[in-house]
Amino acid sequence: MRMVTATDVTFLTVAAYLVDLGIKIVALGLVPEGRRPSSATAWLLLILFLPIIGILAFWLIGSPFVDRGRRRQQEAAGEVISRALTAEANDLLPVPAGSTLNTLVVLNRRLGWLPSVDGNKADLFSDYHESIAAMAREVRTAERYVHVEFYIMSWDATTGDFFESLADAAARGVKVRLLFDHIGTYRIPGYRDMIKKLQQTAIEWHPMLPIQPLKGKWRRPDLRNHRKIVVVDGGVAFVGSLNMIDASYHNRKHERAGRKWRELVMELNGPVVFSLDIVFATDWYIETHEVLRDVRPYPDQVEPGDVVCQVVPSGPGFPDENNLRLFNSLIYSAQRRLSITSPYFVPDESLLYAVTTAAQRGIDVELFVGEQGDQFMVHHAQRSYYEALLRAGVKIYLYPAPFVLHSKHFSVDDDVTVIGSSNMDIRSFNLDFEVSVMCVSRSLTKAMRQVEDNYRLISRELTLEEWARRPLPKRYLDNVMRLTSALQ
Repeated sequence: MRMVTATDVTFLTVAAYLVDLGIKIVALGLVPEGRRPSSATAWLLLILFLPIIGILAFWLIGSPFVDRGRRRQQEAAGEVISRALTAEANDLLPVPAGSTLNTLVVLNRRLGWLPSVDGNKADLFSDYHESIAAMAREVRTAERYVHVEFYIMSWDATTGDFFESLADAAARGVKVRLLFDHIGTYRIPGYRDMIKKLQQTAIEWHPMLPIQPLKGKWRRPDLRNHRKIVVVDGGVAFVGSLNMIDASYHNRKHERAGRKWRELVMELNGPVVFSLDIVFATDWYIETHEVLRDVRPYPDQVEPGDVVCQVVPSGPGFPDENNLRLFNSLIYSAQRRLSITSPYFVPDESLLYAVTTAAQRGIDVELFVGEQGDQFMVHHAQRSYYEALLRAGVKIYLYPAPFVLHSKHFSVDDDVTVIGSSNMDIRSFNLDFEVSVMCVSRSLTKAMRQVEDNYRLISRELTLEEWARRPLPKRYLDNVMRLTSALQ
């Protein structure tokens, strides 16, 4: 057996040093490309201090982009949609002269393809069970097709009526198509039982963004399709924050604590349903390579509504952060009032500046967040921004535990409401496929204010004085978790 000599040790030491140095040199030129300075700095710090671990982590989750094939498919779909909808474009809204809303419509159309359309009706559901019941009720009236897309799904006691309505519709010849995020749903208890039940129906279903290495399907493992959409016959649609699962998410810890999710869902009737159908059809095409021929514009309404809507899809497949650009632009346009509800408020620099600047220029700004979070790292990262917000004059309302305020929406002044699946955090801007709907309507905004008033009624306002007295260990933990939010 050969003895290890001093020369061998020297060689190994030099080799390890050169590998370490090479990793750092390559990282300096590779990591900053296409990233914010804060994100690039966080990644470089990890790689410089822990080169092997850092470069492996960067290889695994460092790129927010989906594979080239998927990007090409989405770009091709976008070109087809843009050409097909040219005649549907409406870049002028019925707003006062000088309003910035028309420029936002142009922005949204350039980024996400879809036009603004008027003549819509909108209703809000803040009750968890009522929203699911409303979806099931519409599915039972379906004659042609039903399109369902959720981040998380579970066939359980709470959602059973909805799934049974889908199965019944499929059995009577209605085309029922269903999409769910693979990893988001796979990790939920009861996943295999749900798959078995789906296999016993005529429902066509597929996982989105599947990780199946044996089938050649691999990607960054923390990319998610976070959208929530239901469309029935192209005439009615539902969109919002609710996942199709029991309000406890079948988590024993949540069940013991009595923790349940609070959601907000919007039902839409009118031409905007076609836009949501297009988002679903695009996701269906990317996952199945099937072009849906039965998706058609909504027929003329007998009783048109007064809500102008524009659907804004976003996600890693888009070259720009569509949702972030819309959010920032609307926040800067606020003249009197801004109310934000987001369960995960972890802003990048641009969003933080937009919100704090609004408060500093005299806008009445309020933020509704949960008193307790369901995700440890995200919740503590979120808390690290409270001091800057409070000092700027933002009013922070803590929704009481053990409930989780999971709604995702905000309203601007008296006539603009945005609702959808997108949180106001870096993950939703970079890593998740989201869908948001911008609505211009005084009546809908008034209804949204009633929802916000109910939040405020049961929430507790956090003061700067109280926040300044929080223990040093919690302050330290918040700041450490804030660093992790930049690793995108």
